[in-house]
Amino acid sequence: MAGISILANIFFVGLMGAGKTTVGRLVARHFKKDFYDTDHEVERRTGVNIPLIFELEGEAGFRRREAAMIEELTRAENIVLATGGGAVLLPENRKNLKEHGTVIYLRANVNELWIRTRNDKNRPLLQTANPRAQLEKLFEERDPLYREIADIIVDTGGQAVGTIVHEIEKLLEQRQAQLTAQQTKASNANS
Repeated sequence: MAGISILANIFFVGLMGAGKTTVGRLVARHFKKDFYDTDHEVERRTGVNIPLIFELEGEAGFRRREAAMIEELTRAENIVLATGGGAVLLPENRKNLKEHGTVIYLRANVNELWIRTRNDKNRPLLQTANPRAQLEKLFEERDPLYREIADIIVDTGGQAVGTIVHEIEKLLEQRQAQLTAQQTKASNANS
């Protein structure tokens, strides 16, 4: 992949169930990058699952751990990172993601997200009397934040994973070509 260094880091954002981990792993494999998932890294380092962290430390405690993980991982090189759905809530996370890589927002409608997450007991924010209403609330709250930092937005609803990955690969290669052209133009103007 000649010239892929401009896109050294690729960060996925989006609500739970959008496909960040699944798609991220495949994109990392394609571009020969290391893959990380912030939730998995927090669990690996603490030795407990996220629902237990929420139970013991509350959402604020989990968000502190998540922010520290994002700060560390966004400074790595040549990685693909899948973030947790709420990572964009903290301004420092949005800043770190925006400044250290290409941010891809995997967007899906609430109905699609509901279908994908409805039986998952490992999502503390959905352990409510009306998880679908909670997903709608989270979407309304977070969609503007995802859009704020996204370099690329990809709708994942109703598409096969392979199709989504192929589209992202194509969009990243186009972005690479645009950035290279801009750098060349700027370099020639300064000569």
